[in-house]
Amino acid sequence: MLYFQVVILAATIMLAYYCEFTDTFTPAQQGFICQDLALSKPDPGPEQDSRIQPIILYPVVAGLPVIMISATELVLFLMKYKTNNLDNQEKVVVMGDCCYLNPLVHRTFRFLGVYFFGLFSTDIFVNAGQLVTGSLAPHFLSVCQPNYTALGCEETVCFISQSDACTGDPDDVMKARKSFPSKEAALSLYAAVYLGMYIMCRISPSAGHLTRPLLCLSLVSLAVLTGINRVAEYRSHWSDVIAGQVTGGTIAVFLVVFVVHCFKRSPLICKTPSNVGVDPADVAPLTTTDNYIITQNPGTFTEVT
Repeated sequence: MLYFQVVILAATIMLAYYCEFTDTFTPAQQGFICQDLALSKPDPGPEQDSRIQPIILYPVVAGLPVIMISATELVLFLMKYKTNNLDNQEKVVVMGDCCYLNPLVHRTFRFLGVYFFGLFSTDIFVNAGQLVTGSLAPHFLSVCQPNYTALGCEETVCFISQSDACTGDPDDVMKARKSFPSKEAALSLYAAVYLGMYIMCRISPSAGHLTRPLLCLSLVSLAVLTGINRVAEYRSHWSDVIAGQVTGGTIAVFLVVFVVHCFKRSPLICKTPSNVGVDPADVAPLTTTDNYIITQNPGTFTEVT
């Protein structure tokens, strides 16, 4: 439990501090049309008043994968070796003959490391898009509070491009200029797709024909509802939510397919002096219990994952 708490707390703090750090940059200044109905929605208030608050969303996307992946890997490890002595099982050589790492720990940290790499990559892509585009939120005019009389657009509709046209709170105006893509939609769908693919790849169908689809659909549904909530509260446009979901889902699929190879093991042949120049077809295939091949040199090893 202490391991779970430390990892969740560290990831949440890092993500929160990173979000605060990116708020110091000024987004691109986009103009607007006087009394634009698409930008005249009511002010939904601060993010703390949302149905899905950041203080809830960030710990969930950071903590749920830690709990689910760690628990699943532990159960699979115990089921595989329940009839054997765990202390005598094959280990991974880390540094020569002095240090060893259990395959359970290796796989858990590998899957979680890739997940958090993708989580922060998604956040970076989203923040970069928000700063570059400077897209206006649906409630922009409500927080901008432009002086239409001074701008000369009481009777005629005109395009306002002055950077000092807003008279509202500068912090609220700056946040309303960072709408595309939606960060909440991107992070939630990234977590849902990564965990969904993990469940489909790692959990055996023998656990239940509907167990895996039910868990995956539940995760994706919660992520989609997060995006819908952003639109319903006038915090984002539909285009913002869709772009965020595409970004998060694409990064998750890319990492699962090309980095962790769908969480499957891909056996490799260790190039020792005895098999250099040997046709791979002539080499006997690995058995299901051969997880790692260690070379004759104590200081090197080849890992099979």
